[in-house]
Amino acid sequence: MFQFLTKLDYLLRETLLGLRRGGWMNWAAVSTVTVLLFLFGVSLQTSWHLEGLLNRFGSQLEVSAYLDTGVQATDLKSVVAAMPEVAEVRAIPKEEAWANLIKDLGVSDINGATKQLEGNPLVDELKVKAKSSEEVPALAQKLEQMQGVDEVQYVDEAVKRVAQLNQGLSWISLTVITLLTLTAIAVITTTIRLIVMARRREIEVMQLVGATTSWIYLPFILQGVVFGLAGAAISWGLIAGIQHFLTNLLTQQPEFVQFLANGLQLSPLRTILLPLVLLGFGSSVGVMGSLFAVRRIALR
Repeated sequence: MFQFLTKLDYLLRETLLGLRRGGWMNWAAVSTVTVLLFLFGVSLQTSWHLEGLLNRFGSQLEVSAYLDTGVQATDLKSVVAAMPEVAEVRAIPKEEAWANLIKDLGVSDINGATKQLEGNPLVDELKVKAKSSEEVPALAQKLEQMQGVDEVQYVDEAVKRVAQLNQGLSWISLTVITLLTLTAIAVITTTIRLIVMARRREIEVMQLVGATTSWIYLPFILQGVVFGLAGAAISWGLIAGIQHFLTNLLTQQPEFVQFLANGLQLSPLRTILLPLVLLGFGSSVGVMGSLFAVRRIALR
């Protein structure tokens, strides 16, 4: 136990010494990682937001199933409600639909309008809500194949547009994050390399007394991890602050905007997952950058 604490104390002291030697290059490495992780976190969070908004918006899209003449909506309601894709079913008799149509047209004499058209020309209708937007097309196809259903209508254009937007943003984010990752690794590699060169004579002395290569360069790898963790912490603080500001701003807006704001709320699991992903990604970038630095110098 004492030997382990002694080694740990040595690693921490050497890591802090290397960070002090880095000077302003430390800030360059941390700021680069912060920008990378901030954009990565924003893109990941935006993807989750669009997915949640897509599901929330899609669940509000009702599939309207118009039945054949003589078929009552109440007869098919239980069958449709049993489908796994269905979240809610509402049966609209043709009498209710006719009364609503007459009201929307501004006609006060519903009996007179019915007599002029020789009866109610409408049919019973089922308003069906899907559990998620992805299930809307499949649900509409199932309803079309049901006996007693004449026509099925639903608005799928909005769902497709949001899905295309999400896919496009994912590709753009992937490209930008890849470039920034390479930049962050390059900056960390340069920073660690400069620190190693500044301590070159100390390293030579350690090699002469028999210290192993891995033991010599392990503090430099830990410095890269520190860069990644520091960048992750700063970027998470920025993301959380912006998220809190936008949430407060949207809650003061009209009802429709509040509906969108509710769709932008992350689940508790994803709220915890986001900082963990940032910490993992940041430390990975730091390790890769420091490994490139010490590997090139160790091979010389």
